[in-house]
Amino acid sequence: MIEFRNVFKTYSNGTHALNGINLTVEKGEFVFIVGASGAGKSTFLKLIMHEATPSKGSVIVNGMHLEKMKRRQVPYLRRTMGIVFQDFRLIGKMSVYDNVAFAMRCIGKKGKTIKKRVPYILELVGLKDKAHNKPSELSGGEQQRVSLARALVNNPQMIIADEPTGNIDPELSYEIIELLSEINKRGTTVLVVTHEHDLVENFNKRVVRIEGGRVVSDTKEDTMVAI
Repeated sequence: MIEFRNVFKTYSNGTHALNGINLTVEKGEFVFIVGASGAGKSTFLKLIMHEATPSKGSVIVNGMHLEKMKRRQVPYLRRTMGIVFQDFRLIGKMSVYDNVAFAMRCIGKKGKTIKKRVPYILELVGLKDKAHNKPSELSGGEQQRVSLARALVNNPQMIIADEPTGNIDPELSYEIIELLSEINKRGTTVLVVTHEHDLVENFNKRVVRIEGGRVVSDTKEDTMVAI
């Protein structure tokens, strides 16, 4: 699903963001990626999404070697992913329904398919009764669930959540991770980048810690996590 083989990334300003990352995430796994600001987490995600390319080494996602990927192939890679952002990135003038439907329209799905799929996904994230509300009428936790619904609606092989609980109340953070866990149980690979150690400790998942651009620990499920 995701494989980093001795990956280095140095930016043009001389910043060494990743320094020899070796990591494999198998299909169907749930993995927390943790580390302090500047540890290399953001660069790690950028490489997976092909927003950046490695300076050295190989990044393989869904069997595709991203360092060799042509620009025209990138949209097809990203269709295999659902991205959940910290700042929600919802379209304010659109309803909840239309925010989610927009993701399907962007890849050319037909209206009949959209009308069937969107209500199902909104029900899955507990927002079926909010379909006609605007994002401004929702709580932070509800807005993040809309963001998650939008990420899910095209049935991606993996969900990548970048600090998904960063802008919501602590008690709602658990709801979002629980929801991601339920999605993972249905077979979707889930990758969650977070700095919230207390949150991670409450879920029995694999935890990969990055420091100084290196993987310094990789704790599997059913093992006590020490962060």
